[in-house]
Amino acid sequence: MGSVRQVQITFDCAEPERVARFWCEVLGYVVPPPPKGFASWGDYDRSLPPERRGAAFACQDPDGVGPRLFFQRVPEGKVVKNRVHLDVRAGTGLVGDERLAALEAERDRLIALGAKHEYTLYADEYNESCIVMQDVEGNEFCLD
Repeated sequence: MGSVRQVQITFDCAEPERVARFWCEVLGYVVPPPPKGFASWGDYDRSLPPERRGAAFACQDPDGVGPRLFFQRVPEGKVVKNRVHLDVRAGTGLVGDERLAALEAERDRLIALGAKHEYTLYADEYNESCIVMQDVEGNEFCLD
């Protein structure tokens, strides 16, 4: 049996490039180079049939360590809570008030990018603090 070495996380969305560029800013990811023979993604997109233009976009970790994110246009909008979500590790290595301050600073940065703050779960004896957010199309994610 083979072993999986890489994963790609795929998002269904209405505006793939918009959502991808949001996640580039959140994670420090980059847009990969366009396919061979095309000077830009715009050139590539214009080469597609009209119904496929703007239908997909991707971003990747510039160091090649994190998973590639792929965004695909779907006709239906988001209706219910995500079954899978990303946890953005903004408070790694910090504890207590320092950790919460780092999470809140990251929350504020992401709100400026178009994210929405849903609610904050404060630390208790079993769990660390976590801030629940939504991306620019309403997909839930956590800052922890």
